[in-house]
Amino acid sequence: MAASSSGIVAGLTAAALATVGYLAHQAAQTLPAGMGRAAQTGAAPAAGTSKAPQVKRDLTALPPESGKGARVVYSLRGDRVWLVAGDEAVSRTFEVEPSAVDPAPGSYSVTSRSNAVTGSDGVPVEHVVRFADVDGVVIGFSAAVGGPTAPAPDPKVRTGGIRETRADGDAMWTFATIGRKVVVVR
Repeated sequence: MAASSSGIVAGLTAAALATVGYLAHQAAQTLPAGMGRAAQTGAAPAAGTSKAPQVKRDLTALPPESGKGARVVYSLRGDRVWLVAGDEAVSRTFEVEPSAVDPAPGSYSVTSRSNAVTGSDGVPVEHVVRFADVDGVVIGFSAAVGGPTAPAPDPKVRTGGIRETRADGDAMWTFATIGRKVVVVR
């Protein structure tokens, strides 16, 4: 019985592969000009297509749709912050270590600040700039005391501390006063 079952499975597999091969051949025959194998192997592009290499997006560029006016912009996907002046000039941009709890994309305001405290993960932090609350977890920017770099927060602890270097924390502290707009983007 085992031999006949394996024969059936082998036959069905062969039939499925033949069907997929046939459908792939049919699809290749109906591709628009410039999209087939010739386009991938270095043949001349179809009329109207460009040979220019695609420009990659500048990861430090201010995200579109990030608001207007003086504001802090925080990118959740990019783990990056921009300090934007009222004339739309970026005065500083820097990478951050994200918190374990993310705020939803949207517009917030700086609600409180602390010069030096102990973070919810037990790490001494300075220049804390808070702007959101997610299910009881306060979200804000801070710099860990005792080092020039931003240590990654403990992923096992539900914290809202977005960590920055001490130099970036100094810049944030100066820029993000109470009421300053904070825009969170994906």
